[in-house]
Amino acid sequence: MKQYLKLDEWSIIEESFDPATHEISESIFSIGNGFMGQRANFEEQYSGKSLQGSYMAGVYYPDKTRVGWWKNGYPEYFAKVLNSTNWIGINVFIDGNVLDLAKCGVKDFVRELNMKEGTLSRRFVAVFEDGKEVQVEAVRFVSVKRHEIGAIRYAVTPLNFSGTIKLVPYLDGDVQNKDSNYEEKFWLEVEKEAAADISYLTLKTKKLDFHVTSVMSFDIFKNGTKLDIQPVISECEKYVSAEAAVEANQGETVAIYKYVANVTSRNFGLGELVTEGKKLLEEAKAAGFDALLQEQIAGWADKWKESDIIIEGDVSAQQAIRFNIFQLNQTYDGSDDRLNIGPKGFTGEKYGGSTYWDTEAYCVPFYLSTADSSIARNLLIYRYKHLEKAKENARKLGFPKGALYPMVTMNGEECHNEWEITFEEIHRNGAIAYAIYNYVNYTGDKAYLSQYGLEVLAEISRFWEMRVNWSEAKGKYVMLGVTGPNEYENNVNNNWYTNRIAAWTMEYTLEVLDYLKANENARYLELVDKLKLQDEETAQWRHIIANMYYPVDEERGIFLQQDGFLDKEILPVKELAPENLPLNQNWSWDRILRSCYIKQADVLQGLYFLGDRYDLETKKRNFDFYEPITVHESSLSPCLHAIIACELGYQEKAYEMYLRTARLDLDNYNNDTEDGCHTTSMAGTWMSIIQGFGGLRAANDELVLRPFIPSHWTSFSFKVMFRNSRLNVSVTDENITVTNETDVPAAIRIYDNSYTVAGNGEIKVERASLAAK
Repeated sequence: MKQYLKLDEWSIIEESFDPATHEISESIFSIGNGFMGQRANFEEQYSGKSLQGSYMAGVYYPDKTRVGWWKNGYPEYFAKVLNSTNWIGINVFIDGNVLDLAKCGVKDFVRELNMKEGTLSRRFVAVFEDGKEVQVEAVRFVSVKRHEIGAIRYAVTPLNFSGTIKLVPYLDGDVQNKDSNYEEKFWLEVEKEAAADISYLTLKTKKLDFHVTSVMSFDIFKNGTKLDIQPVISECEKYVSAEAAVEANQGETVAIYKYVANVTSRNFGLGELVTEGKKLLEEAKAAGFDALLQEQIAGWADKWKESDIIIEGDVSAQQAIRFNIFQLNQTYDGSDDRLNIGPKGFTGEKYGGSTYWDTEAYCVPFYLSTADSSIARNLLIYRYKHLEKAKENARKLGFPKGALYPMVTMNGEECHNEWEITFEEIHRNGAIAYAIYNYVNYTGDKAYLSQYGLEVLAEISRFWEMRVNWSEAKGKYVMLGVTGPNEYENNVNNNWYTNRIAAWTMEYTLEVLDYLKANENARYLELVDKLKLQDEETAQWRHIIANMYYPVDEERGIFLQQDGFLDKEILPVKELAPENLPLNQNWSWDRILRSCYIKQADVLQGLYFLGDRYDLETKKRNFDFYEPITVHESSLSPCLHAIIACELGYQEKAYEMYLRTARLDLDNYNNDTEDGCHTTSMAGTWMSIIQGFGGLRAANDELVLRPFIPSHWTSFSFKVMFRNSRLNVSVTDENITVTNETDVPAAIRIYDNSYTVAGNGEIKVERASLAAK
């Protein structure tokens, strides 16, 4: 796609209005605060193509599964994060004519997402059929300090006439999810009231009884002076509004300041929603828009202090990484362990907005390094709390013991209904086990193992024990009928990554058992009793580990993605005509399944997770074979290839893959950004720089750095938290500088040399000489 967004280090800027890219922009310019989020819909009416979207974290609907025929174990529903009350709406009429950019001429249009401050703004001139022109300037944000509060400043100036400007702020709950299986609306009205000072609307979901109350108030100014206006109020089903008409001369500015509080029954009792909503709204309005904005700017300054990455010499790369970090910080802040990170965050509805294995594989590293360790811990506890549901899920598939975590979930139940994924993409269990290892290895918090971790690991290991079977022909344990991370292959036997991560999970579980037995014996005995763990089970795990089958090609020295992979015709992606790509939009599913083309890292996913187990030559042979036949049509794919390419010294390929993952949405690489941004893969973008170009790992209680710098970058720097130290790492061609921004000393290793960075201290080493060793 042709790039239409201006390059800028701190902002995403669109400098003209094109209806053809509007839905893409609605995704890209989304705002959120971890509690709620809003697509970049216009405040005023827009009759053109649009996906109206306002979302409240944790509020969802169990939409009835829609399939042609049923299979045992299918989930009854698919969880949808709900499109909630449209709280941003302000209808605008100029001398009785509605302002609608699908019907007016549009000049001097600029839309800007200020990532430094966390605001979305627009300015434009609208030209009506009668020649009248008005200038509009709008700014809005959702507060990162007051999670329930959204604020809008919307100003209208007549440029070549004097006339009547009518502003109609409203709350509209008559909304529908685009991805509703049966075009059903999911909300019922509970109560409402439209009044001159404060209006509110309370809705509840048809199922699960989630309640959401939106409370609205506003002030109107002309040329900076507040007007005393008695608005005309209106009510209808799921809707409240107020209407204010102002006479304005040419050049006079009429501005509305709209404040909204959105409160949900997840956080307040049903009888408290209106009272608490009004209280929060009145406090916000009393503070005023400018004070709320200053709070917002200060709040985002705190976030950037912990997570910013600075790239000198490449504005495209700089803008992209900040965009990815910005969206991650908008989506999840870790303060509520009932929440998780949906693949689209608050930017769209695709995938239901539920929890996928993306969180454990891609998001946990971001939060480990950019926030207090309690944030990543909460992501793991979220899965611990779903353990009983995961055990139920395994029983539904016919396994007498063990736990199979769902592919998609909101509450621990499986709600994904494509059979080849629901029943076969079981490698997701391995990502959850690996996240426990990753967390403990990075933080040193071994207490987590006895508190929560072992129970999850043991039940996942039990599942793997049940899922493999002994092959007399091979004299090995095999795993049949699976789908690996490469979803362009279904129902295969012995996917290398799935077999490998299963055996690794059992290995790690045994290591944890040994550690607890030696170091926390009383708790170890308590857990063995609680789990009813038998010696026969652990002996069987050891036997499976020692006798797991892994498909390989000895001649090439590679791990085979699955049995029979080399029966395919192996042709690199570069030999395909461009009109074939993306495959999932141009080829039949049958043709994709018979091809050699890989959607995302599969074998390479295992080499990334278990990188310390394999030498560079092994990684090189596998990368050189698999990357050329990978189409990267999953958003999760380019980042892992960038990281491994960095490790192999493939600098051009690493940068190509970094830019692809970083600008995936900004440049709409996969032609699907209108559905929402690829939020969870944005953590992979962060990984591309930190673990790729920075070479960051954690090993033996040290933070390890092996950085290299792309040739056209002057420098890059990033911040990471490591065991209560916040380190600023700066890399140039000549030097690596590590500055400790806390008073907690940090043990680090740069290439093969170990250092201690004293509290509030700094070390500087010569990069070239160390890298050459």
